[in-house]
Amino acid sequence: QEGMPQTLSSTSMFTPCGFSPHLHTSKEGEQGGLIFQDGNLTSASLDALIQHLIPTTDYYPEVSNSQYNKWFNFDELGKHFMQKPHELLSRVCHKCIEQQRLDDPVLDKARIRKFGPKILQLLTEWTETFPYDFQEERMIGPPENKENMIHRIAPCDEAYWKKMNQLLQALNQKLATLSHGQEGIVKISTAVSDKLVAFKTKPPSIQREILSVCSDPYTLAQQLTHVELERLSHIGPEEFVQAFVHKDPLDGTKTCFSEQKKTSNLEAYVKWFNRLCYLVATEICMPAKKKQRAQVIEFFIDVARECFNIGNFNSLMAIISGMNMSPVSRLKKTWSKVKTAKFFILEHQMDPTGNFYNYRTALRGAAHRSLTAHSNREKIVIPFFSLLIKDIYFLNEGCANRLPNGHVNFEKFLELAKQVGEFITWKQVECPFEQDPNIIHYLHTAPIFTEDGLYLASYESESPENQTEKDRWKSLRSTILGKT
Repeated sequence: QEGMPQTLSSTSMFTPCGFSPHLHTSKEGEQGGLIFQDGNLTSASLDALIQHLIPTTDYYPEVSNSQYNKWFNFDELGKHFMQKPHELLSRVCHKCIEQQRLDDPVLDKARIRKFGPKILQLLTEWTETFPYDFQEERMIGPPENKENMIHRIAPCDEAYWKKMNQLLQALNQKLATLSHGQEGIVKISTAVSDKLVAFKTKPPSIQREILSVCSDPYTLAQQLTHVELERLSHIGPEEFVQAFVHKDPLDGTKTCFSEQKKTSNLEAYVKWFNRLCYLVATEICMPAKKKQRAQVIEFFIDVARECFNIGNFNSLMAIISGMNMSPVSRLKKTWSKVKTAKFFILEHQMDPTGNFYNYRTALRGAAHRSLTAHSNREKIVIPFFSLLIKDIYFLNEGCANRLPNGHVNFEKFLELAKQVGEFITWKQVECPFEQDPNIIHYLHTAPIFTEDGLYLASYESESPENQTEKDRWKSLRSTILGKT
């Protein structure tokens, strides 16, 4: 059901005037190590591609569809085919020093004044798009470093020093913000206890449930959207690159980029999804009375529907997944009291059939709405994250990095850039809803059952129907409650 994603045909990455002046494009064919098809770059040798993506005195690689595509490709190429970001920077610096004759005893100042702004622009875009690459000190080395272009071109114009200092200040500020964001993000309560089943026997005044914290489905959907956008804001594009990067076979025996992996925000986001699934299931299985359980189910159906309307597909899928967990779905007497028509409509939207055809159609609709939006409310697109990761994984695994002729498969990297670039645009939307700290705190910290705890709560609510369930109930009562 969840096979290879549809790969869209690539759009042109560079504007017609964006090609390097010493390369001549043709409708189809190879020029200077670059292969074009109908004016689009489809493959290239790694050396030619790096050459193509760095500036000269009278050329800068402009991007027709999005600046981000260029940078995702540039950075991803470095991480797929080299070991660390500083190796890519080193290669870029060597090429620039060679081309601009920066080793000459007497520098051509007129030439450097044309080249200087372009290389500073390149470094500015790189530091803004992939700040984590610059956590290593050797990325911007000391003046005596032979690869330090800035210290070679700076004497030609005082403005270069000023620009470089501004760049470094902005970079340090961004790295500090990202670091603070990682530390400050609300920690998800993952320490779940089966002993919480004992809540079912305690007075209602001690027990706290979602409806006592927020009884309005619209408000809860909006607060879930707050959590989603907050968590998404910390996921950088480099996490996608590093999550799936492999060592290139033509790169000898060097180890992969694995020791540099920084995918903690991405992993934390997946944990949030799992927590929301279990929170929904816990809230449904917790109440002792059937009428209350049915009320909670109907409440979450309304929350899920509002998430769909907002464009928050990740929370929507987590809620549906929670309601479809076996301990919840087996509660037949409870479900008989629920008006299920709305639930079936939502289930249909998130049906995995046809590689999630219905969901992908709804996502495209939300993406189109976002493009033409006049308010942040209409700009919200929060994709079903696990499927996005799966799509990127299959695209990365299913398409070769290199073609049979040894060239880099540029079309693959362009499609990866398109998918990740779209996500980066969506995650930058500012949440338009007023934040309710009390509800958000509850979502992150409310106690949740483990799978065993959910089953025990479910059996305590509606007795086992067959011998297998009876045996499991007996076992769980013994291990969790200490009862025989």
